[in-house]
Amino acid sequence: MKKIAIEAQRIFRRDKHGMDFVILEVLRELTRLDDGNHYYVIVAPGEDVCLTASDNLTIVPLACPTYPLWEQMALPRIVRKLGADLLHCTSNTAPLSCPIPLMITLHDVIYLEPRTRRNPSLYQELGRHYRRWVVPRIIPRCQHIITVSHYEEAQICHTLPSVEGRISTVYNGYSQRFRQLSAIDPTIIERYLPQTDYLFLLGNTDPKKNSVGALKAYSLYLEASRVKRPLLIADLSEVHIDHILQQEGLQHIKSHLYYPGYIPHFHLPTLYNAAFAFLYPSLRESFGIPLLESMACGTPVVTSNTSAIPEIAGDEAILVDPTQPQAIADVLLRLENDPAFYATQADYGPARARHFSWAQTAKAYSNLYNSITHA
Repeated sequence: MKKIAIEAQRIFRRDKHGMDFVILEVLRELTRLDDGNHYYVIVAPGEDVCLTASDNLTIVPLACPTYPLWEQMALPRIVRKLGADLLHCTSNTAPLSCPIPLMITLHDVIYLEPRTRRNPSLYQELGRHYRRWVVPRIIPRCQHIITVSHYEEAQICHTLPSVEGRISTVYNGYSQRFRQLSAIDPTIIERYLPQTDYLFLLGNTDPKKNSVGALKAYSLYLEASRVKRPLLIADLSEVHIDHILQQEGLQHIKSHLYYPGYIPHFHLPTLYNAAFAFLYPSLRESFGIPLLESMACGTPVVTSNTSAIPEIAGDEAILVDPTQPQAIADVLLRLENDPAFYATQADYGPARARHFSWAQTAKAYSNLYNSITHA
C-alpha cells in the first residue's frame, strides 16, 4: 500500500473558493476508490470540517501561523514523519525543499504573465508575488505537473518550457448538487434579493474576472431592456462596487444591484436555478467551474471567447468578446427577447456539463499517483 500525502491546506476555512473546492471534491471521490493507496490529507485547522476520514483516507491537521511557514517548513516535516511515498501539492505552490517525490497542480500561471494593473486586494497581491518567486524554483524538482485544461497546459509549457514531458491535463468536474431543481426554496432567494429571474454575476477584485466590463455591460442592458432585471453580484463588497461605479460613471445603476458579499457554496445551486442568466465574462480562465455549475442547473451562461473558456463551455455556448460591453449587453437582450434562443441555451447547458465529473478527475489523479509511485 502506497502512502499519498495530499496538501489541502485551505479546505476547512469557511470562505472557500475555486482551488479549495477542486481538491475537496476530488478527495471525496478518492474515498470511493479501491486503488490500493492510503491518502493522508494535510489541512490547516478551520471551522468548516467538511471532510471525514475513511478506511483509505486520514486527515492530518497541521497548524502554523502563516501560509509560507506552513508550506515551506511544517509541510515537509509532516510528510517525512508520515513516511509518505509522494506529496501532491494542489494549489499552485509547494515546498522548495521536499524530502519525498513531489507532484503539483498548477491551475494556472497567470502570476507569471504580464498584467496591466495591480489587484486591489493586498492578500491576493501578496499571494501573486509569493507564487512568482516559488513556482519557477520548484518546477525542476517535480516528478509531474497536473493542470486543468489543454489551453493552460500550452500556457505553462510556453512559460516554463522545462515541464515538457512531465505535464498532464486533468479536467475539473462539478458537484452533483448543481442540477435543475423542481422547486426553488424562496427563503434562500430572500436572503439576497426580493425576486427570482435576475441576472447573476460572480464578482472578484482580480482584474481578470472583468467585473468592470460586466457592470458596463449591465448598464447598457438596462438602457435597452423593457424588463430591467436586477443583478445579483457575489463576492464583491459594496466599497469595491462603489469604486467601480464612481470610476466608470455608473452610479445610476446602483439601485438595480444586490451585493451580499460571499455566498456559501450550498446556496449556489438554488441561486443558479432561480437566475434568468449567468454572466461569466472573464478575460482569462484556466478552466471555469462556475460555467459547468450554471449549465448543469439549466441557466444560460453568457461568457467569453478567450483562454480555456471555449474548450470547457463548448461550441454551442454563448461566447462573446469580454472586452466589448455592448456585445455582452446584446446577448443578454437576445436571451430576453428571443424565447427559442433562450430555450436552446437552457437545454444545451445540462448536456454539456455531463461531459465532466469529479469521479473522472479522481480516477485520473489515482492513475497518476500509481504511475509515479510504481515507477
